[in-house]
Amino acid sequence: MSLTPQEREDLIQRYAAGPARLRAAFLRVPEAARTWRPAPGKWSAHQVVVHCADSETTSAARIRWVLAEKNATIQGYDQDVWAEVLEYEAHPADAALAAVDAVRANTVPLLRRMTAAQWARTGTHTEIGPYSAEGWLQIYADHLETHSRQIERNIAAWQERAR
Repeated sequence: MSLTPQEREDLIQRYAAGPARLRAAFLRVPEAARTWRPAPGKWSAHQVVVHCADSETTSAARIRWVLAEKNATIQGYDQDVWAEVLEYEAHPADAALAAVDAVRANTVPLLRRMTAAQWARTGTHTEIGPYSAEGWLQIYADHLETHSRQIERNIAAWQERAR
């Protein structure tokens, strides 16, 4: 089912607002809690931010592949493996937040000038199958909001554990 132009614009606005929301959530994390993990196998707020930088970087490439390549294949990846192998806990959060800001600032103008035909384009994701430009927008308009809420849950869990 196709999105209306207004639905797309609403999602683009959410997409554009995501970096500020992520940064605000991270800045609310007490310094001592930034690398704290709420449970084994769960990410710290710091790791969430670094994940967002990698995810946003790959997502910016994904929409460009869908738009520019014939029969685009979108490669999936294991985010937990990336977090471990790329040592997210050792990567600077400020650099990750700057990457998120830059990638989204560079992608919003592309989204705003896309034609109806471009919004209808699809590729194939290696893990989920058909992958449309509109589906991409729905996923990534929500992505930083989801991780901002994850950071907020980390803060609440960190505060609760101290009681």
